[in-house]
Amino acid sequence: MQNNKTPKQQNTALLKNIVNWLQTLFRSKNIIFWILICAFPLFTFLTDGISSMFSMLGINLTLPSGDYILYIGVQVCVYILLAIGLNIVCGYTGLLELGYVGFYLVGGYTAGLLMRHAGVPYWLILPIAVLNGALWGLIRGAPTLKLTGDYFAIVTFGFAEVLFRIVKNEIWLIRDINGFVKDIPRASVFVWELNQNWQHFYHILILTGLVIFVSYRLENSRIGRAWIAIREDEQAAASMGINVSRYKSLAFAISAAIGALGGAFLAQFWGTLSAKTFEFWESILILCMVILGGKGSIKGSIIGAIIIGSMSEVLREILLRFPPDYAGARYLIFGIILVLLMRFRPAGLIFKRS
Repeated sequence: MQNNKTPKQQNTALLKNIVNWLQTLFRSKNIIFWILICAFPLFTFLTDGISSMFSMLGINLTLPSGDYILYIGVQVCVYILLAIGLNIVCGYTGLLELGYVGFYLVGGYTAGLLMRHAGVPYWLILPIAVLNGALWGLIRGAPTLKLTGDYFAIVTFGFAEVLFRIVKNEIWLIRDINGFVKDIPRASVFVWELNQNWQHFYHILILTGLVIFVSYRLENSRIGRAWIAIREDEQAAASMGINVSRYKSLAFAISAAIGALGGAFLAQFWGTLSAKTFEFWESILILCMVILGGKGSIKGSIIGAIIIGSMSEVLREILLRFPPDYAGARYLIFGIILVLLMRFRPAGLIFKRS
């Protein structure tokens, strides 16, 4: 794909695109949306006030605590970040990625080990983890550039399993059994340590917002159009002058970097890591978010992550009011909802036409 524009024309076009994006962002309905998101911690704390008020009146409400709701909100934001990262490979280039949790693992252990054993500060770790994730994305992507379909999926699955077995069994590297890394320091801003869930919520909200911005910019750029062309017909894209190997490698690197970013945040948020956190089923869960929302759609990935990321906890709270034998039924309900959605909306809740 040749670009005949002069540098001045390119800069003018870039500035125009940014202005258009900002105008879209600051529309009235979008401003209201962002105000509600930023005020989310205040709304969660209202649940504590409502529960206290009714308890003074002798009415016992079984509402979850505001801090617990914030914890779920942080987890959902992490899943949104991961779903958007996976959407770059699955949605834009059309490849089935079954080992995305491997990059999540790379970011988590890069941050956890360096912060715990080398004393490297979190804000320096963050770009290191992102670059390390991108590097592993290129390493994994190099031998798979000619693979498609089931063959590519099997290789990605094997890659994630190899990383999982390394952190679980190589005690000389992790310095503990089963991949445990304990007492990971929290992130801090100047002298204030981020140890409250509302602080982590704003922290991950900023990171997720940056990832969404980058994803939208990529989607509406030459790179995004090249990815979509590769997804629709790889041979036709190559015949039109698109360097397929180059753009695939770029997709692998960016997607892996976003996954590593989520892992780095998780390490300091939990303060401990274990290999069990990065099992294969986590990749399937993130993939379900992308498919449920609609492959190739950023909004769809966000909606899918919100639904699946929060549904398990919401169902658990509801089923706790029933006999204990029904507590595990949330997985059955969760599966039924997914089957019904895939039956009546096979392309996802939000999808983009070619």
